[in-house]
Formats: sequence, C-alpha cells, structure tokens
Amino acid sequence: MRFRILLLIAGTVAAGLGTFAVVGGLAGDVLRDAFYTAVVYLLVLLAAPRARPVAVAGIALGVSWAVEFLQLTRIPPALPIVLGSTFNPPDLLWYAAGAAFCLLTHGQYGRARKAVRRLRPNRRPDPS
Repeated sequence: MRFRILLLIAGTVAAGLGTFAVVGGLAGDVLRDAFYTAVVYLLVLLAAPRARPVAVAGIALGVSWAVEFLQLTRIPPALPIVLGSTFNPPDLLWYAAGAAFCLLTHGQYGRARKAVRRLRPNRRPDPS
C-alpha cells in the first residue's frame, strides 16, 4: 500500500510540474495549487494509510491553508522557495478543490476495491 502511495506522490509531482510547464499562466497556477494539496493529501495518507478519507482531506486542506496564511507573516529567507512568498486569497479555493478531488477519487477507489473483493471467490481453505 505504501509503495503505491509513493508512486502516486511521484506521479502527482511530475503531473503538477508538467502541467504548469505546459499550461502556464493562470490555469497552470490554479492546477499547481490543486496538485500541491494532492501531494499533501498523499503524504498524510502515507503517514496514516488507514485514516478516513474525510480526515485526510481535512488535514491536507488545513496544511495547505496554513502554508498560505504563513505567507502573511515574516517568513525566514530560505522558506519562500518552498512555501511561496505572496498570500493570494484565491489559492485557498484551489487548495479546497484539490482536497475535494482527492476525497472523491479516494472514495471511488475504495468502492472499486470493495466491488473487486466481492467478485473474488472465497479464499479460505476447504474444511474437508
């Protein structure tokens, strides 16, 4: 499970960087914000793989918003490279969109796994 999450993190980072490089402008900025929250979501899931998706989404959104609001303070000089340097209120909406997308996707994944389990034959040993 954790290996899959690591692969998803790598893929999400690559998709975010690729999308921003190809799309650029406002649309690229919006997608980058959503991908940022998706990476935070996956990092939380990596740390707590059995956590409920709603809790993971809430934590990811809270961390994303905290980083955005941190930009209103005096950030140490090395941190703006990682955290950004300018508070932008619309980013809060795009972080929420990224968290919502992750929540919906995670929910669909869970339903699909349950459906596959129901289709598999019972793997318990034969009592005879």
